[in-house]
Amino acid sequence: MRLKMVPENTKIDFFRFAVLTFGISVIAMVLSLVAFLVMGLNFGIDFRGGTTIRTESVQPVDVKAYRAAIQPLKLGDVSITEIFDPTFRSDQHVAQVRFEAQEGDESVAVETIKRVEAALQTVDPSITFPSVESVGPKVSGELVRSAIEAVVLAMAAVLFYIWLRFEWQFALGAVAALVHDVLLTIGLFSVFQIPFDLAIIAALLTIVGYSLNDTVVVFDRMRENLRKYKKMGLREVLNISINETLSRTVMTSVTTLLALIALLVLGGDVIRGFVFAMTWGVIVGTYSSVFVATNILLYLGVKRDWNKPDANAGNQYANIDA
Repeated sequence: MRLKMVPENTKIDFFRFAVLTFGISVIAMVLSLVAFLVMGLNFGIDFRGGTTIRTESVQPVDVKAYRAAIQPLKLGDVSITEIFDPTFRSDQHVAQVRFEAQEGDESVAVETIKRVEAALQTVDPSITFPSVESVGPKVSGELVRSAIEAVVLAMAAVLFYIWLRFEWQFALGAVAALVHDVLLTIGLFSVFQIPFDLAIIAALLTIVGYSLNDTVVVFDRMRENLRKYKKMGLREVLNISINETLSRTVMTSVTTLLALIALLVLGGDVIRGFVFAMTWGVIVGTYSSVFVATNILLYLGVKRDWNKPDANAGNQYANIDA
């Protein structure tokens, strides 16, 4: 007896509450944009420029004492964060000390880093410094521009690819879904002020690829059914296509989430931001493939006078039992 995540031959009407689901998506995108413009992002050292020193000690972290020891060095904005992780030993106490790059300096001087380490050792002689990361202001500014260009170019490439493979209505639906996913991810990071660094940019690009893959599978089946059911209304064809690929969609999303949740819990703080962004991206990416891209397609309509059948259309894995 096989376990099925989705029953066979489902007949769910995904457009029954189309106005509600699409309205929620639009409101969420607007709120995410407002949060980004008002609150901004908590840029990491990669984008702001500065130094992050990771400390480790057998004694509990005393943030107040650490700050008091560093304050006389007059380094400007200093952030001290204690890190908790279930994989740490009971006598392993970890913290991150971040301080901004000094104005006009291309990088934080080695002497400055040594002064910070010496100041912390006066508080806790057993403290060690497993890693030090430093980025200059000029480099961080270039990273911001490169990151924005990478995301924009990825979306432009997606638009061009879908446009060539399908019709322009499909392309706009796919890009709308991608914009939805990226905006909601940025909004979440803005609201909760989760550190935003290069790893998150990598996660955003991965989310774009994942969401596109899911959307293309649904679109492939839609195109095949549009040729198969030439006299059926567009809404009915879209519903049939989504239901036929639902098993595949759910199975892919659930198995991906199981791996991501394991990494989120056990992977450690170093990759936690990346994994969190990926987990959120899989959830909103699956949602947007069904409720955003297809709603755009239904609203725009699709040309139905395709005379030549496409033997390669559709996805042979769409009806895998899950």
